[in-house]
Amino acid sequence: MAGMRLDHLSYACGPEGCRATVERLSTLLGAEFVDGGVHPRFGTVNHILPLENDRYIEVVDVLDHPASDKAPFGQAVRARKELGGGWLGWVVAVRDMERMEQRLGRQAVPGNRHRPDGVNLTWRQIGVKGLIADPQLPFFIHWDDLGEHPSVGGKGVRLTALEIAGDPGRVTDWIGHPADHLLNDLDVAWVGPNGQPGLNAALFDTPNGIVRL
Repeated sequence: MAGMRLDHLSYACGPEGCRATVERLSTLLGAEFVDGGVHPRFGTVNHILPLENDRYIEVVDVLDHPASDKAPFGQAVRARKELGGGWLGWVVAVRDMERMEQRLGRQAVPGNRHRPDGVNLTWRQIGVKGLIADPQLPFFIHWDDLGEHPSVGGKGVRLTALEIAGDPGRVTDWIGHPADHLLNDLDVAWVGPNGQPGLNAALFDTPNGIVRL
C-alpha cells in the first residue's frame, strides 16, 4: 500500500530479564539479536533482529528511569513486562506523518536511539496511547533516514504470518486503510479476543524451520 507498510514487531522482555529473553528468542529463531541501544526519551532499551522484506523485531525492556513513567511507550513496555512479557504490538511505517497527525488529532513525538556503533537513529511516532487502550491497534512511525533502518542486513529469517486477537474493521478504522491490504503478503488470522485483544503470535521462516512465537 502506497505510503504505509508493516515496519516491525515489538516484544517485551519478561520478568526473567532482557538478556534471558533475547537469548531464548535467538535460540528459537536461529539468529542473533544485536544491541540496539537506549531510547532516552522513552526510558527503554532494545535489541534488534533484522528480517527479510525490510522488517525487523525489537525486544524492548523498560529502564528504571523517570522517562519510562512519563512516556506512553515506556508505560506500555512496563505494563506488558508486568504481565509476563511477550508481544507488545505491531508498528506501521508511514511516509506522511502530518496526515496521520491530522487523522488522530494529535502531534507525533520525536524518538531517538543511540546505537552502540555511535549512530543516533531518529524518527517520529504517534498512536502509542491507542495501543495502550486497545492492544490490537498498531502505532505509527516515520523514519528520518531509511538508510539506517534497523532491517538493514536482514537475511535468513522472514515473517510469514500473524495472529491478532481483534477486529479487522476496528483496525481499519484506526489505520484509515483496510488492515488486510496492509498485511497482504502475510497470512493473517483475526481471532475473537478471548480476554485481551492484541498480537497473539507471529510465524517465521527461519534456519530452524517454521517457528511460532
